Amino acid sequence: MAEAEVIASAPPLLVRRQRGWRRLVPSSLLGRLTLVMVAGVLISQVIGNLVWANQVRQKALTEAIDAATHVGGSAASALRFFKSLPPPYRPILIDQLREMGGTRFFVSVNRSAVSIDPIMGNELVDRVRDRVAQTLLHEYPRALDYRVSMAWPDKLPVSDDGVTLDELPDGWVQNTLVVKPRPAPILVIQAEIEPDNWVYLAALMPDPYFLDADKPLPVERLGLLLATVAVVLLLCLLVVRWMTRPFAQLAEAAESFGQGVTGVPLPESGSREFIKTARAFNAMQARIQRYLEDRERLFTSISHDLRTPITRLKLRAEMLDDEQDRVDFHEDLDELDVMVKGALQSVKDSDIHENPVHVRLDKLIQRLVDGAHLAGRDVAFAAGPVTVQARPLALKRAVGNLLDNALFYGERAEVLITRTDALVELTIRDYGPGVPEEALPSLFQPYVRLEHGRSVNTQGMGLGLGIARSIVHAHGGELFLANHATGGLVATILLPIGKHGEAIDEA
Repeated sequence: MAEAEVIASAPPLLVRRQRGWRRLVPSSLLGRLTLVMVAGVLISQVIGNLVWANQVRQKALTEAIDAATHVGGSAASALRFFKSLPPPYRPILIDQLREMGGTRFFVSVNRSAVSIDPIMGNELVDRVRDRVAQTLLHEYPRALDYRVSMAWPDKLPVSDDGVTLDELPDGWVQNTLVVKPRPAPILVIQAEIEPDNWVYLAALMPDPYFLDADKPLPVERLGLLLATVAVVLLLCLLVVRWMTRPFAQLAEAAESFGQGVTGVPLPESGSREFIKTARAFNAMQARIQRYLEDRERLFTSISHDLRTPITRLKLRAEMLDDEQDRVDFHEDLDELDVMVKGALQSVKDSDIHENPVHVRLDKLIQRLVDGAHLAGRDVAFAAGPVTVQARPLALKRAVGNLLDNALFYGERAEVLITRTDALVELTIRDYGPGVPEEALPSLFQPYVRLEHGRSVNTQGMGLGLGIARSIVHAHGGELFLANHATGGLVATILLPIGKHGEAIDEA
């Protein structure tokens, strides 16, 4: 099933999605190769970084849980020690510890638990807090109640009378907690060792900045990733452009040669595959050029050689005694002469030896229309100023053939020039009887004439449409014939916008 049939049978939503994806895919080989290479680099970088980030996160989680077990055991030992002291001695010991610079924990004694604003929504913090609580419960189950949390040092309360960490002397916390210049999260353990007697312990994890491992893709690493992708993209563009440039040259050479421009041979350099392609193209170009030259010489010889025997036969026919035989011979020789001249004209008109130049298409057709008006023919013409790159005599011959057909077989004609983003469209409509649909494909064949054409124009040979289409094809365009909905035949010429069909608006 053809692609158009598949799309036509698909649901409308699926068709819209397919067209949407096609618009996202570049049409050029350069764009597609660049897209594939950049997408490959991006996907590999993203997958690699995700795998690396997961490994870093798992390692950080394991190390943090091990450290939490160690901190929980140390906190349980400190609680047992404070439990063993008489209550009046506990504040004295705490003051001595602060004067000496503190220990692993910042310690205070309160009558009730202090309300803490904990860090929320972090899996690593939750796992560390849970492990510390489990260790305390296992190592020191005699405490009446536990409160374990982790908070930032800013405005962190340290006692039940509302004193915060920021208000304490630097000497009390500088050897225990990291507050400046880069604050670290603080683990706060509160345990009720006796009724209305809470011990407040604040400490750092062995790795104070262990939460950084929970974000293994910081801005700096993302910047490095983007820089890598940018460098790879630049290299891809350079490499792919270097690889595809020879194919662009091949396309230009093929287009030029297809439109009759004899170009220089392609340079046989570059990759091994392109060298083989260039050699094959150059050989094909040389063979086709030799064929065209041989064909031109052949028809030139035929033109010269056939005229002599036809002339001799006409002279001999004059010597015939029978008048009827003489008339029959002359009719046959005249028909043969017309057929030879038509064949030679067809080949001659199809061979274009002009160089392409910028031609005002509207002015060229206006001259043809003016000539038809002088001959008393009815032609309507509408167009804006449009310039095309073409061979003027050949293009004039093609349009003239179509206009002559329209006036011969349709009595009056309408000519219209329109332009789109990619094409210049020239339509010539007549008001004749039209053509049977089954006969349309055969009209471009030589010597094919319909009954209506033979009755209106007895001098025609059925070569004009074929010549016109050959000329349009040589300009990189297309010629179509179709019956108009309200009667008559419409001939449409499409000329591309490009190197050899560039359309330019002119004032």
